[in-house]
Amino acid sequence: MSQEFSSPISPPLLIEGSNDDLGLESKLLELPLYEFSVESSFTGKELAEVFEKYPLLPGAILLDKGKYAGMISRRQLLEFLIRPFGQDVFFCQPLSILYSYARTPILELGETTSILCAMQFTLRRSPEFLSEPIVVKTASDEYRLLDMQELNIASWQIRGIETQIRYERSQAQIIQNDKMASLGRLVDGVAHEILDPVNFIWGNVTHVSNYSKDLIKLIEMYDKNTTNTPDDVLYLKQDIEFDYLESDLSQALASIRTGAERLKKLVTGLQNFCHIDAIYAKPVDLHANLDSTLLLIGSRLKGEINIVKKFGHLPPVYCFIGQLNQVFMNILSRAVDTLLDEAVRQQFDIQSSSDAAQKPTIEIVTQVISQESTLPGSHDSRWVSIRITDNGPGMSPEFQQQIQESFSVDKRAEKETSLAVSYRIITARHGGKLNFYSQPDKGTEFEILLPLV
Repeated sequence: MSQEFSSPISPPLLIEGSNDDLGLESKLLELPLYEFSVESSFTGKELAEVFEKYPLLPGAILLDKGKYAGMISRRQLLEFLIRPFGQDVFFCQPLSILYSYARTPILELGETTSILCAMQFTLRRSPEFLSEPIVVKTASDEYRLLDMQELNIASWQIRGIETQIRYERSQAQIIQNDKMASLGRLVDGVAHEILDPVNFIWGNVTHVSNYSKDLIKLIEMYDKNTTNTPDDVLYLKQDIEFDYLESDLSQALASIRTGAERLKKLVTGLQNFCHIDAIYAKPVDLHANLDSTLLLIGSRLKGEINIVKKFGHLPPVYCFIGQLNQVFMNILSRAVDTLLDEAVRQQFDIQSSSDAAQKPTIEIVTQVISQESTLPGSHDSRWVSIRITDNGPGMSPEFQQQIQESFSVDKRAEKETSLAVSYRIITARHGGKLNFYSQPDKGTEFEILLPLV
């Protein structure tokens, strides 16, 4: 705007926005804003001359003795002047008189308001005011004007970026789902191959135990009914330490049975965890799947973390068990990591280690609860509640805010977190709720609510 200007009103100034590319978090201060204010004592004719000289100027900030009084747009001034006798009535009158007739809602926003939020505010206005400029208040209490055309263009650019991000994430999610499905099939096949020989061992160890007992009885009967045992037999019994072999054989077979049983449980748990979900939800025993998940992470506990299970009476719950297992694993792994990190920190903290510190504990509580319905005439809803609580150091308010933002649809994190994935599995896939509560030095609790149908 370098035209020569002879009006008593100071010429408008266009403040260019940021040169950086717009993003999802871009704010109004990054857009071009007009700095143009006039005292309400000026006439409509003088303001019209400014509008004629600067056709892109959307409006003017009105001042009353230097203080902000409102805003009058180009459209408002034109509507008053084209009325019958409008030029005779308003053309030479002060802007204060014209503004008193043109009292229209003014949308005033701070310069740090995000562009997407500003667009939502504008769409809530009445249709006749959608094209009205926006008054932007700066940090230094100055007032500037934003043309709606600039906001619309910026909003469409950002929406395009958001659409592209969603597309890329959906593609990445599809690829990740394919990878997980392929990995699940591979693990399931390997687990099946392991389970076959384990079942063979498990099925025969009982027979071997019975056979060995019978053989021991037979040898004892021979010893009892033989008066002159050959020297070769005595030497052989001494060489193989028959007395020790007799007492240790039953213990060795019991160890084989225990090992086979543990391996069978581990492989079965692995098969359950890598369950490939069908198209429709199926009824499952949540307690069995919680036990399978705990079995898989048992090697990480290292005897340093207590697991307290308080399982209530739960009916079969319709769910996609493969995805729900992923949620259990994500939440339990986070709790284990937190408690192990805290244990290491306490080992290096002399003051903390000298105190009687509470042993790291994870508590899992399941129960059926009822919640009052907010809809009139509807019955209370019944939910399955799964609460996973640790007695770790808790989360700071800032970290809790980050987690809440990762749950929000409006906030788009650059990196997908396991808790955000868990939130979508619970809410979008199962129609449930995922809540968490945490206080510094008082631990963290995650609550999974699944509806009972």
